[in-house]
Amino acid sequence: SSFNMLRVAISRLSCATSGALRSNLLTSTKSQVYAVTGISQNLLPRRLIGSEIETEPDEVFDARWEAFFKNDNLDRNTYRRGLDELFGYDLVPEPKILNAAFRAARRLNDVAIPVRILEVVRDKAGSNKEIYPYILEQTKEVRNELGISTPEELGIDTA
Repeated sequence: SSFNMLRVAISRLSCATSGALRSNLLTSTKSQVYAVTGISQNLLPRRLIGSEIETEPDEVFDARWEAFFKNDNLDRNTYRRGLDELFGYDLVPEPKILNAAFRAARRLNDVAIPVRILEVVRDKAGSNKEIYPYILEQTKEVRNELGISTPEELGIDTA
């Protein structure tokens, strides 16, 4: 139908024009991540950009993001940009990264974002029914300590 053709055309136009914008946004966000964490920019996050595939060891990735969220100088805007960058990857973050993000949210007095983080994790887990319960189990201690409810406990789960 013409609606589907319009959707495809808009999608393709969006993809074509967003490449340069995404590149600039990624570069500025990366710089902010490294400025806040004090980690060398030689450890830049690696993504699939165009036809280039760059990789970063899992341990380095995890350590970088855990350090990002543990930084006491993290402000609300940088925190949210960091979450956006983190969830832009095709992965579910490790529980230690999520625990650090939950603690950062508490330091910033943001009570809603941990619930949103859990919603994103559930969505990113997709059809793999083992990931989300694993994340809930591994983050249970920190969630209980900080008083963070799950979307299911709040009755706002839509899946």
